[in-house]
Amino acid sequence: MPKDNHWKKRTILVFAFILLDYFSTLAFCKVPYEEANLFARTFMEVLGIPLGLTLFVMIANLPIYMTLSLDSHIIRLSYRRAILVEIFVDTVFAWFIAGLHFSGGTSWFWYVPDIARQTIGATAYLVIAFLLIKPHKSFQDSQELLCM
Repeated sequence: MPKDNHWKKRTILVFAFILLDYFSTLAFCKVPYEEANLFARTFMEVLGIPLGLTLFVMIANLPIYMTLSLDSHIIRLSYRRAILVEIFVDTVFAWFIAGLHFSGGTSWFWYVPDIARQTIGATAYLVIAFLLIKPHKSFQDSQELLCM
């Protein structure tokens, strides 16, 4: 499990977007060939839609979960570095995870170009991340840093 800090909140946020894609695919996919992801489609063809999709999502997202869990326990950065790393991590997660899953999840019922759906998903992730995921240092520590 991720340590109870900002990394745990980030993990929950990332997996909210993954679960949006998962549940919308379960709800709207009637036959495996409707799924655009070839790997997910293969799992769904071999094992059936519910089991194949579930197994694919678990396997495909295990590295993301492991990385976030390990990072939550081992990363100890100074305030300046932590801010830069968190902005970079959130930007990467926004585009490559949240944006892609938002686009995939909403593609079943929202007919706009993929790039528009991905951009909206990435923007939604960033807004939520910047509103809900607080820096790991206190306000007093940041004020001391600014005075230096």
